[in-house]
Amino acid sequence: MMITLVKIILGITLSFWSVQNPKRDLVQNYVPSEPMYMILKDSTQQRAFGILANKCNVCHAQRNRGRVFTEDNMNSWTNDIYQQVFIEKRMPKGKKTKLTSQEYQDLLTWVSYTKTQNNGI
Repeated sequence: MMITLVKIILGITLSFWSVQNPKRDLVQNYVPSEPMYMILKDSTQQRAFGILANKCNVCHAQRNRGRVFTEDNMNSWTNDIYQQVFIEKRMPKGKKTKLTSQEYQDLLTWVSYTKTQNNGI
């Protein structure tokens, strides 16, 4: 009985909304010029590269030149970055390069996205 009542209310609400909102068809038929996954990839990767460049490369350029991150090579280091930053919590070293919670979240989002794309999940 309760489920039927909820369905009726939902149906009335949706039909009222479609009558009151003539722009609904424009929203439903909107096709972006660039696929959403590409926009996500670009913005996520740009934020992650900014973190790697500002927080990681500062030290890597002096102490570990073989692991200086660029936009071209950063995806190949995804597993190592995940291991060092999130599992072992060894990086970044030093108090000056400490990551904020937002930077941790941005890196984790990039790592997750990259792993998903590489593994086809």
